[in-house]
Amino acid sequence: MSGSSATSKADLRTAGLAAREALSGDERAAAAQAIAARGLPLKIAPGTIVSGYSPIRSEVDPAPLMRSLAAQGAQLALPVVLARGKSLSFRAWSPSDRLVLGSLGIPEPSPAAAEVMPDIMLVPLAAFDGLGHRIGYGAGHYDFTLAHLRKLKHVIAIGLAFAAQEIVAVPALPHDVALDYVLTETDMLDFRS
Repeated sequence: MSGSSATSKADLRTAGLAAREALSGDERAAAAQAIAARGLPLKIAPGTIVSGYSPIRSEVDPAPLMRSLAAQGAQLALPVVLARGKSLSFRAWSPSDRLVLGSLGIPEPSPAAAEVMPDIMLVPLAAFDGLGHRIGYGAGHYDFTLAHLRKLKHVIAIGLAFAAQEIVAVPALPHDVALDYVLTETDMLDFRS
């Protein structure tokens, strides 16, 4: 997929989502397994808090990777949307926990689950570029959350995507927060330099 910086984010979002939707269910499942098999590009110390997400639509399913990370000693969490324009909250979660539907209809941990602050965030996206900029769904939840959390501690942001979602350039704005890595079924892109 290609795009120029003159192309609007909305158009790039639409194209990225179309590329993702064009993949078959089998291709998406195989990609999630390939990402899990490769693992994260950094060592996970026991107790490291890794937040994933409940996949919606055709997003890369982080569950295989999250199960692998739990087996390595990571503590898992999932985000909770509290309000538009507000930082996401994170609640402890394990693969055996039942989820409840949140305010946006996205499965999330029970309100009784402990609130935690992630060390690593797995981030869904519509499109990404070779500089680590991402296009989400337009609400700004992850940009706002990363900016907020990074004032409090070092948080590593890792985008999970299909290779077909890479574009030439995301028209990044000053409030957009770049990712540290993007993991696809074929590659691990490191943007920390």
